Amino acid sequence: MGDKPCMAAILLAFASAAFLGTGVVLTQFGLRTIHPLSGAALSIPAFTLCFLLLSPFLLHGETVVWRAVPIFAAVGFGFPAAATLLTFASNRSLGPVVTSSLGNLAPLFSVGLAILVLHEPLRLFQFIGLMVAIGGVLIITVNRTGNVRDWKTWALLLPLCAALVRGIAPPVIKLGLEIWPNPFGAGLVGYIFSTLTVLTIERTRNGHFIAQGPNAGRLWFALTGIINGIGTLLLYLAVGAGPVTLVAPLIATYPLVTVGLSALVLSNVRITARLVTGVVMTVVGVVLILAG
Repeated sequence: MGDKPCMAAILLAFASAAFLGTGVVLTQFGLRTIHPLSGAALSIPAFTLCFLLLSPFLLHGETVVWRAVPIFAAVGFGFPAAATLLTFASNRSLGPVVTSSLGNLAPLFSVGLAILVLHEPLRLFQFIGLMVAIGGVLIITVNRTGNVRDWKTWALLLPLCAALVRGIAPPVIKLGLEIWPNPFGAGLVGYIFSTLTVLTIERTRNGHFIAQGPNAGRLWFALTGIINGIGTLLLYLAVGAGPVTLVAPLIATYPLVTVGLSALVLSNVRITARLVTGVVMTVVGVVLILAG
């Protein structure tokens, strides 16, 4: 793969991280008045609607390769649907910093699957960088700084399961893109099935498809859904432009955006020496990954 495709993948991955990190912070405003499951039933359909409206332009003249559709549909059930549900629930229990930081473990699963299934190489500096970045995450989350609320240890399963789902998604997306190399088509299929998933859950829980709640909360979740959707679409584009072993660790830097925005707009987040150390390690890890 040439330098230009890799550079495109790097830029798309960082852009995806910026949007996903912002989405985690915006979720906090919606969660003040709306349950996380209902929030998912608002956020994912909001971006799906925008995606459908834009699809005649994004997919103009495109021929659907139907063999790839089941792969992207399967991805859609887990990502963003299950990942969003788990992330919102984690955000409510643990706060945005811990949620996004543990989400940084996702590249472990992505890189492992990419090596095993896609036979992508992993260079020494990339491996060291991945370990350093994850070490930074563990430093950030080893205690409960950054959140004034109390939470139980079992709640850590929420972001860890979300990380697993996020980690599995990129290699599977890559497999589908090898059959139908259209990230827009792949993303649209995934979001349609994600929407069906979260609306079905909402209908089962509350007896209706449209999530109930104050208009302000609905608007926050709609905005969150659009921001997360753009980040997810950029993820599809990045995976299509470069190897998963490069893209997945870079996208996982989104906690840096979350930490920075949280410190600016959320009063219950404090910048500590431990937090700064973890952030620095994450950045160093990214540099090593790029150097590899």
